[in-house]
Amino acid sequence: MDALTALRLQIEWGADEALDEAPVDRFAHADRPRQGHAPARAPAAPPSRPMPPPSGSAPGPVLRAQEVAAAARTLEELRAVLAGFDGCPLAATATNLVFADGNPNAGLMLVGEGPGAEEDRVGKPFVGPSGQLLDRMLASIGLDRTRLLITNLIPWRPPGNRNPTDNEVLTCLPFLLRHIALVGPRRLVLLGGLATRAVTASTVGIRRMRGRWIAVTIPGLPAPVPTLPMLHPAYLLRTAGAKREAWADLILLRRSLNAEMSDL
Repeated sequence: MDALTALRLQIEWGADEALDEAPVDRFAHADRPRQGHAPARAPAAPPSRPMPPPSGSAPGPVLRAQEVAAAARTLEELRAVLAGFDGCPLAATATNLVFADGNPNAGLMLVGEGPGAEEDRVGKPFVGPSGQLLDRMLASIGLDRTRLLITNLIPWRPPGNRNPTDNEVLTCLPFLLRHIALVGPRRLVLLGGLATRAVTASTVGIRRMRGRWIAVTIPGLPAPVPTLPMLHPAYLLRTAGAKREAWADLILLRRSLNAEMSDL
């Protein structure tokens, strides 16, 4: 995206302030060690993670998903066990497993809801209309897929783009949580209400959850992860009036990343 196109997008979305008084040379920080950072703003108290169902009380596929996901020690192993997992009926109707795209070492991880028709065909997340909008959104704050990792809560397309069932979400969630634990991101962005509810275990709507960092406990990680719920790009395509909220969240994300680099 060229500078003029990015500026037009920002104006369209109601941008009315600069992120900083002077440009940030992010390349100057690229090789510095990423330790000792602190969030730009203290995250809210972590929502309580839902306790795993007692042995024997959860559906068999959910228990199997928990077991095989926990056994994966690398992203390659996790992808392999997902590809061979037959406990979710969505795997039988999808064309491709949609695992992830981007840089797992970037420190920033985005989680969407599930693949659509184009993602199912290509085998990558966010490559359809929603993904094209997401790419433009990220470019407007100086990010691209080399600086983050993108995945989904549901790795297989539901038939006809229907919403996944509760059992399908419960079956796929252990794989996502293990994915997050293996990556160990310094920042996590949850796109949409479904991903936000699943990962945070909160019943609060996405319009009330967005706009602030929260700390989310992920099994297998030593400390809660600063997490920013945001509106899903698909929702923005349908609801133009929500773009101002989305732009505010992008500013919040960019400022947090800038503050992290300044603390290195």
